[in-house]
Amino acid sequence: MRILVVGAGATGGFFGGRLAQAGRDVTFLVRPRRAEVLRERGLRIVGPGTEEVLRPALVLPGELDGAYDLVLLSVKARALPRALADLAPAIGPGTVVLPFLNGLAHLDAVIERFGSTTALGGVVKVMASLDADGDVRILGTLDGTTVGDMAIGELAGGSSARIERLGRELSGAGFDLTVSTDVRTAMWHKWAFISTLGALTALMRGTVGDIVAAGGAWLGPALLAETAAVAKAAGHPLTEAQLSGITAGLTLEGSTDTASLYRDTAAGLPTEGEHVLGDLTARARTLGIKTPLLDLATLQLRVHDHRLATAAEH
Repeated sequence: MRILVVGAGATGGFFGGRLAQAGRDVTFLVRPRRAEVLRERGLRIVGPGTEEVLRPALVLPGELDGAYDLVLLSVKARALPRALADLAPAIGPGTVVLPFLNGLAHLDAVIERFGSTTALGGVVKVMASLDADGDVRILGTLDGTTVGDMAIGELAGGSSARIERLGRELSGAGFDLTVSTDVRTAMWHKWAFISTLGALTALMRGTVGDIVAAGGAWLGPALLAETAAVAKAAGHPLTEAQLSGITAGLTLEGSTDTASLYRDTAAGLPTEGEHVLGDLTARARTLGIKTPLLDLATLQLRVHDHRLATAAEH
């Protein structure tokens, strides 16, 4: 099976790298600047006590030589339109596209471009980020042992021969894999979590521990109540166990947890605010759910992104 990984950031680099290490036929589609880093340093996955260096197959936009069986789409939301154009030559009659972006808005873009039978649903979790050297830096584990996990499934739900085949191809590659019969719900649940953590840390400009220490332990659960209400109204309610677990993490003293929405704003970078929070609050209005705190966080990110866009024009 030919696998094309679009993007070699923390998520694409980790999962694509693990698949390549496991002997899968993996090629990374990257932009020229990222290709330079990977050719010079290799794809490095580093963490406490470990440093893995891979020399993966790379291809630049315009260099694709035919169809792939599977496309793993792992880019920031703002790069999605360009990425879809870049990967178009890799799509053949039997190609499936498995996107790992946050939220759900990207599914419409993939389906509009390549058709409803091409897209699958996917959720990944990985404790890693791309550091200043361009290396994939492991920050911790999800459960004390596992760095990353992946869930895949048919968007219509249920099972199929192709999703079971993909499950076999992707398993045993150094991360946990689940073939889900309800992947949309899994995507909604991750969306609720990252929206809550993202709104909390971006709005307060600090870690969970910073916010709790400043007397803001109430804010995380209040934001979670809003995101959970939207998910429930959309037909994907979080379980009591999920709500309790997320609440515990949002109120943990000394926690260094942040979200990419916060890290991007702190670094002065454009954010995925519209894709993550803007789309969620728009759906909330359609569903008749009030989300004043999420609306405030969305507005703050819009101001940040507007300021950056304005500066870039001058």
